[in-house]
Amino acid sequence: MILSCGDVLSSQQLKRLAEHKYSASGSSFLDPAMQPFWNWTVNQCPMWLAPNLMTLCGLAVNIFTSLILVYYSPDARQEVPRWAFVLCALGLFVYQTLDACDGKQARRTGSSSPLGELFDHGCDSISTVFVALAVCIAVQLGNYPAWMFFQCFVAITLFYCAHWQTYVSGTLRFGKFDVTEAQFSVMAIHLVSAIFGPTVWATKVPLVQLPLQCVPITVAVVAATVAACNYMTTIFTGGVGKNGSTVALPLLHMELRLMPVAMALSVSFIMCYTDVAVILSGGVGKNGSTVAGTSVLSPCIPIALVVLPAFIIYQKSTMHVYEKHPCLYIVAFGMVAAKVTNRLVVAHMSKSQMEYMDSVLVGPGMLFLNQYFNTTFNEYIILWICLVYSVADLLCYSRNVCNQMCAHLQIPLLRLASVVQPRHHVSSDGAAVYVS
Repeated sequence: MILSCGDVLSSQQLKRLAEHKYSASGSSFLDPAMQPFWNWTVNQCPMWLAPNLMTLCGLAVNIFTSLILVYYSPDARQEVPRWAFVLCALGLFVYQTLDACDGKQARRTGSSSPLGELFDHGCDSISTVFVALAVCIAVQLGNYPAWMFFQCFVAITLFYCAHWQTYVSGTLRFGKFDVTEAQFSVMAIHLVSAIFGPTVWATKVPLVQLPLQCVPITVAVVAATVAACNYMTTIFTGGVGKNGSTVALPLLHMELRLMPVAMALSVSFIMCYTDVAVILSGGVGKNGSTVAGTSVLSPCIPIALVVLPAFIIYQKSTMHVYEKHPCLYIVAFGMVAAKVTNRLVVAHMSKSQMEYMDSVLVGPGMLFLNQYFNTTFNEYIILWICLVYSVADLLCYSRNVCNQMCAHLQIPLLRLASVVQPRHHVSSDGAAVYVS
């Protein structure tokens, strides 16, 4: 089918989704320090406020503030007004806060459900694309198209790997440097650009003669490497299903602007190392398989069908569509990756097989076929069509999944079934305190 229309979940998937229990382990460095603030924030929320609505509002703010940067610098090379960076940092902080409080609000109002977890992860998959893109604009990474491509797709792939290892192990695992730390790092980069201007990232670092841009890239590469190794360790050690199936360097004379990206990539590799370790250690299924009893390696194919075409089209484009329109290109393929990631989350929660092909791949397919036939049509126009189609397919799929789950669980999506009386509040340590 061309779009993800109609029912996308089987009766068996709906049954398993309803039976799903959230499982997570680990805590990052900053999470304990932020808990008192998040607990205070959720206690200020009215009892009628639905957790999913909180998440959606946070995502809307995050996307809106990121698109302001895209508006002023669609090629990630132009200078953006400094107030826009402050707004983007604030938008990410709002999203982080609401994303951290939605689960607390669900427990506070007695409205926790598998739908809330799925909705939360779905919003995260979209936010990841815009957060990564905003960082590139903040340091004007469009001057280095290859680095920008690498930075954005490492972030997208890392988020996918986190849920890949969850599909294998049945548990979402957090490292010492995880989402919260990454988000605060991004906020810091935006604030540096706001205070000193984005051109500060072109400054050469003394002694090593590296551009400041290299710092985040280096850190991100190291972090992503470590995280990837951890993910792969978990994946390759076998799943929980049957038969191991599933449920920048000195003296390079580079600009300072590459340093934030290097740091970000280093952190990403560290996080990825953790996920790889989990994946390679085996799944929770029979003989180390995934939660669905499938091969622990099966999820690598869907994400490869997104990343590889994106790289090939970028390299083979005679019109240099990526170099000229990097932000549009990243968002288009980012929405494709978000759809694939959402399907992986559904596969994990419903303990079902992760299908390889997806209707959202029609978008990249149009670009690929257009190049194959010697660019019959303007690639810029095809890229816009790809973006519109990918967004429509993602929204259509998300709507149908939510509608089916709401009908099966007999709960509304963006409101509470009934107004709950505030009989308890969340204390500073996260415990629910009874109020008579």
